[in-house]
This record gives sequence, structure tokens and C-alpha cells, in this order.
Amino acid sequence: MASQYEGLIKKAYAAFNARDIDTALSVMHPDVQWPKAFEGGYASGHEQIRDYWTRQWKEINPNVQPAGFKEREDGTLEITVLQKVKDLEGNPIFDGTVKHIYTLQEGLIRRMDIELQEQ
Repeated sequence: MASQYEGLIKKAYAAFNARDIDTALSVMHPDVQWPKAFEGGYASGHEQIRDYWTRQWKEINPNVQPAGFKEREDGTLEITVLQKVKDLEGNPIFDGTVKHIYTLQEGLIRRMDIELQEQ
């Protein structure tokens, strides 16, 4: 399954990094649950994600690059992500590896969770 969805996931990351919200949302289920790592909790659905990302990008400049794809036994996808977050002046806030865990439904992203890597 991981290889089946690798293109979809890469499209989402590329769109996020380009700040192309519509393309990113096009690979997400209408009832998607998305973690608000910057604020806490979850955004539900496309409009809440659009609002969250718009707020986030006014304060920080995140860039995420998928580096590894693995299917977990429970059917979710584990994506190892190289994440760099800078403030709007270009100063680093975070530079490290995290895991994004995706649940897919009907060929679309239904939920994403974040797991921090052990340091």
C-alpha cells in the first residue's frame, strides 16, 4: 500500500511547501482530521485546515520533505519527514526528523498524526 499512495503523499508535501492550499486539499478526504501542531488539537475538514495553515504561515515558515515510506501493521502509512521550521526572518526554530502517520480512506488522506522521533 505504501507505494500505491507515495505519489499522493508527495503531491501533498510539495503543495504544502509551495503554499498551494487547494492542491494540498485535493488529496484529502472532505472529513479529514489534521493536527494543529503549531496550536494544538486538530483541524476538521478543508476549511479549518485552510484557516489553520493561513494563520500558521503568517508566523512561521515550515518546510517538510518526505524521506521514508512504510506501511504499519494497522494499515496506516508512516512517513519519515525531514522538517525545517524557521521564523519569518529566516531564523531556525526546528530542524529535525518527525514521523507523520496517515490514515487513508477512499484513496484520500483521512487523518494525519505526528510522532516525534527519539533523539
